[in-house]
Amino acid sequence: MTPQDRAERAAKVMWEDDPASKRLGMSLDAVAPGSATMTMTIRDNMANGHGICHGGFIFTLADSAFAFACNSYNQRVVAQHNSITYLAPGKLGETLTATARETSREGRSGIYDVTVTGEAGRDIAIFRGHSRQISGTHFNEND
Repeated sequence: MTPQDRAERAAKVMWEDDPASKRLGMSLDAVAPGSATMTMTIRDNMANGHGICHGGFIFTLADSAFAFACNSYNQRVVAQHNSITYLAPGKLGETLTATARETSREGRSGIYDVTVTGEAGRDIAIFRGHSRQISGTHFNEND
């Protein structure tokens, strides 16, 4: 099994059991070892009192991309610590893209940076996720 095949299969297993991302209208657009790209269109029920996207939805999109990136090696991995810096508002009707990239992976720990952009590549947020590997895999590689 190639590393790309492993990443795609792990993502497929995770996606099948991810009602939160699906119900928010997210799409998993790409996955590769240590990386993932997801999109989500901002709906009116995602607006805050300022008429812009609530930061929690932007965080959730970034967190989902982070999860698919750090689980791409067929090892079960969870978030240990995350932070986000908001740079610009997400606008209603706008499609946001979260691109996660592995920065470091040593032993059971990893660091992933996620850039969230709006349409025309406008920077919306920068997210950094620290991951921790737990026991188990997403699928049996001998099947």
